[in-house]
Amino acid sequence: MSEFGVRYLATNRRKSVSINAHVESLLNKVPERIKSTLSRTIGLTGVVIISLSAMLGSGLFVLPSFAAMIMGEGIWLAFLLAASVVLPGALSKSELASGMPSSGGSYVYLERTYGPLVGTISGLGLWASFLLKSSFALIGFSAYMYTVTTYFDFELNTYVVSLSALILITVVNILGVKKVKIIQAPILGFTLCLLIIVSVMALFADTTDLSGPWNAAWDTDPWTIAETAAFVFVAYAGVTKVAAIGGEVKNPGKNLPYGIIISLIIATVLYCSITYMMMATIPGEWWVNSNGDAIEDPIYKFVETVAGSKIGVFAAILAVLTMISMALAGILAASRFLFAMARDGLLPQSLEEVNAKYETPHWPIILTAAAMGLTILLLPVKDVAKLASGFKIMIFIMINSCVIILRQTSYKHDWNPEYRAPLYPLIHIWGILSGLALVYIMGEKAVIGAVAAIAMGLIVYQLYGKKHAHPRTTPFDTFQKQFKSASVSEHEKRLSVFHAADFGGKNHLTCREFQNALSALGFDYTKDESRTIFHIVDSDENGVIDIDEFFNTFEVIEDE
Repeated sequence: MSEFGVRYLATNRRKSVSINAHVESLLNKVPERIKSTLSRTIGLTGVVIISLSAMLGSGLFVLPSFAAMIMGEGIWLAFLLAASVVLPGALSKSELASGMPSSGGSYVYLERTYGPLVGTISGLGLWASFLLKSSFALIGFSAYMYTVTTYFDFELNTYVVSLSALILITVVNILGVKKVKIIQAPILGFTLCLLIIVSVMALFADTTDLSGPWNAAWDTDPWTIAETAAFVFVAYAGVTKVAAIGGEVKNPGKNLPYGIIISLIIATVLYCSITYMMMATIPGEWWVNSNGDAIEDPIYKFVETVAGSKIGVFAAILAVLTMISMALAGILAASRFLFAMARDGLLPQSLEEVNAKYETPHWPIILTAAAMGLTILLLPVKDVAKLASGFKIMIFIMINSCVIILRQTSYKHDWNPEYRAPLYPLIHIWGILSGLALVYIMGEKAVIGAVAAIAMGLIVYQLYGKKHAHPRTTPFDTFQKQFKSASVSEHEKRLSVFHAADFGGKNHLTCREFQNALSALGFDYTKDESRTIFHIVDSDENGVIDIDEFFNTFEVIEDE
């Protein structure tokens, strides 16, 4: 881990200068504790699986027909071009993750590089892009559900199905049933196996014309290719998602960049080859429905053409399961941006509160789900994809700029991550310039999305973050002095109050419970001061503090 990363982690947990010897000795061991904790879970294979699971889904199941509406049957080239724009961001994020291995991903890198104002804007932009992608998955899921219900001859309202699924995955997120995510990789793997088999079968189909997509791609004007690449950019949005858990990867300086690059290569090959075979096999403009709009279940059409309607319906069922699980993970990820921002004082405290019973940040989850519901009801599927792509392109641009800034100012910040992206600064400049070009080509919707994100971030920062984001160390020093020595009777009193505040009965306190306990004990702190103390104590950043560990760390019992 770089010195910059160690200092960041230590500062994030300490936020104080004057501390007693016991706590200082604990914090001096932070790098060793972090290394032993964050280097023991995920290997190279796990990185690839997580990255692919977050990426492949709506990019295969929904986007091809909408991309074909723009470019025709040569869309494989647009997927390839989009991957070339993603590559610099993937390399940059690998470097940033190895230097700052902490929860929060891109938000953390941008906030620590540019400060709380840019952090607020980027955090809200990231939140919006993740919820838009999850909404896109649920809209696509409803189209495949319609295919299934039509085949079995029963009717379901599209919006009812999508919103019902949204309510279900929201409840699951609040309950914290994380094991549901375990089914995501097997389902997606089985679906990909089916698609690869169907693609091989398509090589021998009578209707297949392998020259069609090739000629169509190179006959398309460059502007249209670039416009389509910008549109399908969202398909690669999950490639760097695994960087957010970089601290949990074994040998992150090696496994993290290798895993991201391998998964990007696999995804690019799958996107290009499957869309190529899809366009080569089905004759005519099959992606257009009777109303002149793009169909929303292209994989069903492809599998049905090659393997028959029964296998096609089976593929549709797998698509439904895959996209529901993707939306489930999407709410999980999006809500954590709000949670991380609240921890930094950029959003109200309620958004960092974890549920006393289920230990999940319920308000960020509910807020994210509500925004997704409005998106599903109010925005057409193509607009959702464009906005999601626009947000992600802008974040990738900023991520590339972070590496340039950190390297150019490394003499001040000791930026020396274990992994350094190659071809610096050429590949980073390519990522920035090509990203700006794609945003421009996307047109007004991308610009409107960017302006909306900036405006929203500015408003939130001016109204709240600017007043609360500054670190406050003095309250912690004062708290230590007040809390340090206690008689046996005082200790018993404090212990009783802390357990009384422990509403969930799990021997740990949420931030709200901690504040209630301090108030009951007569400690006179403002809400922001008590939040700062709580965050210092919550060294593993999981939103709760262990009561016993808290007393062992901060209190010395004096005999009466």
